[in-house]
Amino acid sequence: MYYARRGSVPQQRHTQHRAPDGSLYAEELFGVEGFTGRSSLLYHLVPPTRTHQIEAVREVRWEAADDGLHRHRLINTAAVPPRGDVVTGRIPLFFNRDVVFGVVRPAESMPDGTFYRNGVADEMLYVHEGSGVCDTIFGPLRYHPGDYLVLPIGTTWRLEPDQGVEQRMLWLECPSELEPPKRYRNDYGQLLEHAPYSQRDLHAPEWAEPHTETGDFVVHVRSGDRITAYHYANHPFDIVGWDGYLWPFRFDIADFQPITGRVHQPPPVHQTFQARNFVVCSFVPRKFDYHPLAIPAPYNHSNINSDEVIYYVAGNFMSRRGVDIASFTVHPAGIPHGPHPGTAEASIGREATEELAVMVDTFNPLLITREAMALDDDRYPYSWLPATGEAAQQEASELAERGPEAFPD
Repeated sequence: MYYARRGSVPQQRHTQHRAPDGSLYAEELFGVEGFTGRSSLLYHLVPPTRTHQIEAVREVRWEAADDGLHRHRLINTAAVPPRGDVVTGRIPLFFNRDVVFGVVRPAESMPDGTFYRNGVADEMLYVHEGSGVCDTIFGPLRYHPGDYLVLPIGTTWRLEPDQGVEQRMLWLECPSELEPPKRYRNDYGQLLEHAPYSQRDLHAPEWAEPHTETGDFVVHVRSGDRITAYHYANHPFDIVGWDGYLWPFRFDIADFQPITGRVHQPPPVHQTFQARNFVVCSFVPRKFDYHPLAIPAPYNHSNINSDEVIYYVAGNFMSRRGVDIASFTVHPAGIPHGPHPGTAEASIGREATEELAVMVDTFNPLLITREAMALDDDRYPYSWLPATGEAAQQEASELAERGPEAFPD
C-alpha cells in the first residue's frame, strides 16, 4: 500500500490539533499487529470511546455439512434471491480457519444510523452486479460491477446500494491481512514493474466533510463468534482528517493487466491478493498463447495441496459443462481436473478469451456449508465422461460454432 492523506492533520503526529474554537480534536491510532504493522491516524470531533449503551445482537457461526464424499462440486447461486443487507444477507458457502466466503445479494441498505465493524477479519466484496456507495470512516468508496472493495479489520462502514439496482456480490473475510502479493512489491511496499497492476489502481476513499449529527448511532461490532451493538450519541464518521498506510480501497478488475506467455500460463500469474494460507486470483479477458503449437485450453493438473474455488462472472465457459454465471466450481486437493472433453482440441487456433472470473485458492482444506450443499449439482464430478450419441454430436457442433474460451485453471 502507499501513504494517503485526507482532510486536516497536524504537522506532526501526537501533537495538538485544534478546532477553530480552540478545542482539541481526538486523535486515534488505527493499526494492525500491535504497533508494528501498517497504521493510520484519524482525528475525530468527539472521542470515539463515548458509548452509552452496549447490547448483544446475534451469534455468527458457520455450520459444515458432510455427504461423506471427497469430490468436485458445482455450486450454482444464480437463483439465490436478494435478502437483507450486505451483512445480514450473507450466505456462507466455504470456510476453514483461514477464510470464509460466499455470496450476498443485499436487498436494502443497512438501517439508518447503523454501521458495521469487523473486529476479527479483513473483508473483501467483489461486485458482480450492482452499484452504490460503501461509506467508511475514512470516506466513501463509490462502487460498480467489477470492483473489489477491501476493508481492513476494524474499519467502520456501511453499504448503501443504489435504489432500484439489483446487487450481487462475492464476499470474503479472513483473520489475516489481505494485500497485494509480496513478490510484486519491493522492500518499501511499492508495486514493481512486473506487477499486473500499480498503486494508481488502488483507490483510497474520497474525502467527505465530517458528520456533526447527534442522535442514536449504532455500530455492530463483530468479535469472535458474536456481534455486539455499541450505541453512540455522535455520528462515527466525524473525521476532520486522516493519514497513513492502512485504509480501505477499491480495485477495478478491469485494471488488472493479464500476464500472458508463449504457452499456457499457470494460475499464479492471475494472483491479485494474498493472505495467510490462501490467494485471490482474477481471470480477465486476454490474448491466448502464441507458440505455433500452443494449446490454449488448460492442461490437466492435480491439486496436490490446495482447494481451488472459481466464481464465474461473465463470458462463455465452454471448457466447463453446465457452468453458468454466478456458479462456483470446487476442485479439492488430491483430485486432478482439467478441460472437459473436446475443449483442448477445439481451443487450438483460438486467439483470445472474454471470460471473467474470481478464484480463491486455499492451502488448507475447505469445509462446505449446509447452504452450499443445498445448491450442489451432484452430476458435476461425472462431467468429464465423453458424451455419446446425439449429445456428442450436439456438443461438437456447439464447440465448432462458439469456440471453447478455455478456462485457465
